[in-house]
Amino acid sequence: MIKSVFIAGTEPFSGKSVVSLGLVNMLAGKTRNIAYFKPIIREQAEGQQDEHITMILKTFELSIDYEDTYAFSWQEAINKTEAESQGDMIDTIIRRFKKIEDRYDFTIIEGTDYRGEGLAFEFDINALIAKNLGSPVIVVISGENKTTTQLVNAVLTAVHNFEVREIQVLAIIANKIAADQVADVKELLARQFPGNTIVAVIPADKNLQSPTMKEIYEKISGKLLFGADLLDNQVDHFVTGAMQVPNFLNYLKENVLIVTPGDRGDIIIAALQANLSTRYPKVAGIVLTAGYEPEEPISRLIEGLQTVVPVIAVQSGTFQTSNEVGAIRSRITFDNGKKIQLAIDTFNKYVDTRALAERIVTFTTSGITPRMFQYQLAMRAKASRKHIVLPEGDDDRILKAAARLINQEMVYLTILGNPDTIAASIKRLGINLDLSTINIVDPVHSVYYEDYVNTLYELRKTKNVTKEMARDLMTDVSYFGTMMVYKGDADGMVSGALHTTQHTIRPALQFIKTKPGISLVSSVFFMCLPDRVSVFGDCAVNPDPTASQLADIAISSAESSQRFGIEPRIALLSYSSGNSGEGEDVEKVREARRIVKERRPDLKVEGPIQYDAAVDPAVGKSKMPGSEVAGQASVLIFPDLNTGNNTYKAVQRETGALAIGPILQGLNKPVNDLSRGCTLDDIFNTVIVTAIQCQQ
Repeated sequence: MIKSVFIAGTEPFSGKSVVSLGLVNMLAGKTRNIAYFKPIIREQAEGQQDEHITMILKTFELSIDYEDTYAFSWQEAINKTEAESQGDMIDTIIRRFKKIEDRYDFTIIEGTDYRGEGLAFEFDINALIAKNLGSPVIVVISGENKTTTQLVNAVLTAVHNFEVREIQVLAIIANKIAADQVADVKELLARQFPGNTIVAVIPADKNLQSPTMKEIYEKISGKLLFGADLLDNQVDHFVTGAMQVPNFLNYLKENVLIVTPGDRGDIIIAALQANLSTRYPKVAGIVLTAGYEPEEPISRLIEGLQTVVPVIAVQSGTFQTSNEVGAIRSRITFDNGKKIQLAIDTFNKYVDTRALAERIVTFTTSGITPRMFQYQLAMRAKASRKHIVLPEGDDDRILKAAARLINQEMVYLTILGNPDTIAASIKRLGINLDLSTINIVDPVHSVYYEDYVNTLYELRKTKNVTKEMARDLMTDVSYFGTMMVYKGDADGMVSGALHTTQHTIRPALQFIKTKPGISLVSSVFFMCLPDRVSVFGDCAVNPDPTASQLADIAISSAESSQRFGIEPRIALLSYSSGNSGEGEDVEKVREARRIVKERRPDLKVEGPIQYDAAVDPAVGKSKMPGSEVAGQASVLIFPDLNTGNNTYKAVQRETGALAIGPILQGLNKPVNDLSRGCTLDDIFNTVIVTAIQCQQ
């Protein structure tokens, strides 16, 4: 049984980080207990940690201690080799690895970074470690500055060198391939490796390879004058500003860094104005050289601007600074969430993760962790992309989430709002979103408007809705978005970032209506706790449900639980467990349990039961011995909105749990509500869940 895999580059800057991030993310969706091990790390200053290891551990919240993730620094490894103690070094690495292997289900091992003595020497070290750990390898080879022939030969050489050492090559990943080479590289590698070896070709992506202004700022050791909040700006190009302004403006490209002497106030002002103009590309930042800083009138002008790109002053001259900037290579660090997500998306897009998983994951684990749950949600959404409408295009969070959803190919999107305003916001926010990949609709000017007005009038005229009232209502983005879903022009809707719950769901209740046999619209939250995912209902819609309504909520929540891969064990919560308590509230819960058992005898349900008895095995066994739900409940139904809403928020805040929802259940078509305090992750996850609901 394979319990580890070794990621081996063959040269500096091969792009191993993309593979590491993608592989850990893939495996996190399969098992709960993953370790990361980098036998030899680069030298670190005293008290500092390896940035790459820290990024992996923090991004995926791996439980392994940092001290257990490596064995030697590069200099220590060299010293061992020079002292002819390489055997001792390998023995130590094996002991460290076996200690990890005994405690974790799967270990991802990463080779060295090729920043040391020589390529051949490092290759031998990595091959020696992989062989002694008994790990198959994923070979990562960069296509940077290589012809197609050179790249294919490099792949063949690397694979041959592993195979002659009797090391299994699990996959070959050709990374950073120029766009015009991709097709040829795919074809030639497919011919060379027609068997079980997985081959992936990843095109070069400037969004991964380009440094940020923060990286440049740290490398050139300058003084930050302005724009500290935009240091995550990506730098795709740089230009020296040494000419007159009209000529200088012709050289601006998207995400450009301008290097210019600090006394060139005309260049500084022109660059900042170009960044604000819709007719010029975005400026990433400005580096002022020769020890000059802007004169006081220029500084005062900059301070009064609404948007100011990072402006950095350095002592070195323009030529030297330009050379330093040109030599900077970007690294993926924990504080750059955008690049981390892009790396994961890139891996998922170009690597056959299903085939890779079948080869390396030969074990299963019980239960479902939050990361497994989120991974499975993402895979299900991608399997059959649905069309979701987001009515609140005026909200920056919606636009940021939309970019992430589109770039990960999760859904198709329509965003409601003024197209010019949305386009300007996307540029202002620096969002990586191609406008041609989304549908932006202004309701009043939409080709659907008149048809939607007429449809609403026909549906609601018996409720005293006139044609003019229908016309006014259809200018409301909630009504327009809901009508898109009703008419089949979108599969589902997510709203509520700027609107109340009632404003969001009222149109759905008026004309989408409930499913046959369902009398009540209710909601659930998927509570992603540290070691499990629980379903909480109803925490958002029904203030004081009756026993019959509580039973409806329980049954709907159990069905939602099953739909998303969580075995339903229903706990109907109250302030007492079993027969220990009396009172109107307890009797309501007791009656709800009776109704559930009558309507759905196949469901496991317990109630009344207290929260601790529902989720804690020891307490559950003590208070309700013999119960198949007590201590292991996965679906927790609260007796009223006051209890449910406060409990989910308390659990979320005190445990750091991710709460996905509220997810509405019972409607004919999916419409889901966001909290007005929602985060980008809340929007992202709710859209994915909505898309999966649309697949039913």
